[in-house]
Amino acid sequence: MAEHSDADRPVSTARMVAMLYGSRIRSQATFRTSFLADLLGQVLIVGTEFLELWVILSQVQTLGGMTLPQVAVVYGLGALAFGIGDMFFGEIDGLSAQIRSGRLETLLIRPVPLLLQISSLDLSLRRLGRIAVGLAMYVTALGIAGFSPTPATLLLAVLAPLAGALLFGALFTLAGAMQFWLVDGREFANAFTYGGNYVATTPGAVFALPMRAFFTFVIPATLIAYAPTLALLDLPGPALVPTWAGWLGLPAAVLAWVIALMLWRAGVRRYTGAGG
Repeated sequence: MAEHSDADRPVSTARMVAMLYGSRIRSQATFRTSFLADLLGQVLIVGTEFLELWVILSQVQTLGGMTLPQVAVVYGLGALAFGIGDMFFGEIDGLSAQIRSGRLETLLIRPVPLLLQISSLDLSLRRLGRIAVGLAMYVTALGIAGFSPTPATLLLAVLAPLAGALLFGALFTLAGAMQFWLVDGREFANAFTYGGNYVATTPGAVFALPMRAFFTFVIPATLIAYAPTLALLDLPGPALVPTWAGWLGLPAAVLAWVIALMLWRAGVRRYTGAGG
């Protein structure tokens, strides 16, 4: 029997991911000046956002029961998680543009999972600026805030940004899936993704109890950075967000992805074309 050549073998999902993301990275690396300008812009954005918190804390001793170094841990961890999630999944919430332009039909006939195609349409390396600043702030602030490492807390320190990135990825996927029903619903969806980012980088105790409940049990933004910070620094948590909730990020991410993928699959099945 004749042997099959490599070209006849099916391409694995891992190889498709590597090819799609690799092509995006190579194309952006070609324009170095533009890349560096975008990178600097992201760094300035993150720095300006944290400056707002610094100005507040320059007028008061604590914010939500946290000192400036402790708030910096929350902000750094939240920015790091959002940067990773936004880089790999941020394009999904722009699905409405693909629907209105009719480009989605082109993507649907390709032998590549639709979600993978959408998420890799714009792998913007400029988001590395937010990731770098978030990581630097997270690590530095942990040391200043009095982090006492143990095997358990070191594990949590590593897992927390990854779990947070997965949570943001699920939120972006949910936001994209909603646009199968709300074609012009990107702004509505952004309230949950970018609004979730604002909550994630702010001490959860500053929010009123109903809002804290919403952003813990419905949109689990407080589990991305605030709750892990409580566990890492052994701080008492407010009502609805106890210290041990810092370990719930990964289970919450798994549950969020199950819901997101179910809604995404339902949306794809419902889709009948740009013409309705």
